[in-house]
Amino acid sequence: MHAVDQSQRARHARPRSRATATSVIGELLLTAGVVVLLFVSWQMWIGDIIIGAQNNEKGVALSQKWAHEKPIPLPSATPTTDPADPGTVWYEPPLLPHPANAQIFANMHIPRFGADYNVNIAGGTTRSGTLDHIGIGLYTQSKMPGEVGNFSLAGHRTTWGRPFNKLDKLRVGDAIVVETPEGWYTYRFRTLEYVKPTRVDVLDDVPQMPAQQTGERYITLTACSPLHSLAERIVAYGVFEGFQPRAAGPPASLAPVEVAPPSL
Repeated sequence: MHAVDQSQRARHARPRSRATATSVIGELLLTAGVVVLLFVSWQMWIGDIIIGAQNNEKGVALSQKWAHEKPIPLPSATPTTDPADPGTVWYEPPLLPHPANAQIFANMHIPRFGADYNVNIAGGTTRSGTLDHIGIGLYTQSKMPGEVGNFSLAGHRTTWGRPFNKLDKLRVGDAIVVETPEGWYTYRFRTLEYVKPTRVDVLDDVPQMPAQQTGERYITLTACSPLHSLAERIVAYGVFEGFQPRAAGPPASLAPVEVAPPSL
């Protein structure tokens, strides 16, 4: 009986599967795919949050450094002619030298993006030099803050801290404030549009009007659009409002903006 039982168990036992080279490689590739997917998810979400916070901390540190330096004497000022704004004065904005590639020369504050939004601005728009590791880049042909013409900047909308992620959330009249050692240059947002990457005329002194000279001071912020795509560019335009010297204290344009919570 014992011999018969053994033979029966042998007949009914299933053969054990043997791992082949193909199956092992398949499992390794599957594991590698999961790891890559997790890394991409981290880079596009958690990484952005971490890098964005680090960029803001760098901006705050530079702002504090400038605040503790001896202020530059007040520049010449003239009373405004706006009857709706009596008693204020117009300070002629000092013109700054054009920075070298990756040279930090200013910080950007946009109250609509949060009270902690404070991002370095540096010369150049290369990814390796400025956009990936500093934050916001100045186009080579750009004018400087407060200068007649177009002060034009670029930044990521996704990845590397995504400083321009919320350009589409700007509202007419929102402050865009550029801080330098000399003081604060305030621009006011006016309009938004989407263009093809070939539309470099948005960087003209008068955006999209290369033959015109208006004597006005503009700001142009550009980023890729839609999110996670290079198909188009989102472009935000603003106009210059005024300059506040550091010796006169921070401008009212830095006041926090009440942002409605996202709808569920």
